[in-house]
Amino acid sequence: MDLRQMEVVVAVAEEGGFTAAARRLHVVQSAVSGTVRALEKEMGTRLFERTTHRVSLTPAGEAFVPAARTALRAAEQARAAVDVARGELRGQVTVGTMQGVWVGLHRALAALRAEHPRVVVRLRQAPVADIRQSLRDGTVDLAVVALDRQQQRGLVTRPLVREEMVLTASPARGFAQEDRVTFAEIARMPFIDFTPGWAIRGAVDRAFRAALVERGTAFEVNDIVAASELVRHDLGVCVMPESIAARFPDLTLRRFDRRPPRWNVMAVWPRGETPPAAAALLRHLA
Repeated sequence: MDLRQMEVVVAVAEEGGFTAAARRLHVVQSAVSGTVRALEKEMGTRLFERTTHRVSLTPAGEAFVPAARTALRAAEQARAAVDVARGELRGQVTVGTMQGVWVGLHRALAALRAEHPRVVVRLRQAPVADIRQSLRDGTVDLAVVALDRQQQRGLVTRPLVREEMVLTASPARGFAQEDRVTFAEIARMPFIDFTPGWAIRGAVDRAFRAALVERGTAFEVNDIVAASELVRHDLGVCVMPESIAARFPDLTLRRFDRRPPRWNVMAVWPRGETPPAAAALLRHLA
């Protein structure tokens, strides 16, 4: 068994198939299939169940993949340690983030690129619950996300930004006050929500519960731009972090009269030794 075989198996597991894994690894599909078959023969067990429509891990595969990820990370850290000793940094860093969260990240990435041009950055955009799990299983090295207090358990965090959320609406929609809204007032309006698992949705849900107000959802979306288009056409109102809402200057923004939902963006990474490329990026995140 060698590291390349582990890399192939992990790629198939993460991509959900041999064709997608081949694209990721820049090889032909037959090479991926052959590598997996050879390893399965060597280990005397199947790692994947193959059907005409999908590829899934067997129990043996479920046990193998986390161990293979650990071995690959250890090998990468060993290579990175040698590079650092030689005065250069290479390798890759996988960064998790959510839609709309670029608070300082683009500047940090630019600084990392200037300082260490051989480091490859892999950005992974996903709901906050998925990113948190990826941090725990090692498929993401660090993340720039919004986590509540419970979600931070077991992880190292560095606060980056704390801001209020605001209500976005079409200029055509009327309100009782010119620049302020209450939870009770907007609960009577068609509401545009983000899907469960999004940090914005979680913060908005908590704020409405704290205000003892129930709202109904008219639209549920998983895209910031889609939400803004629905608001623009006056199909509903939507709560967003102020920094995201400011990207749509044709919409009207209103603040909550009390206890607004809050957006707490932070850098997050697993406990333990931080890979050199991830540590280099963290130095530029402020």
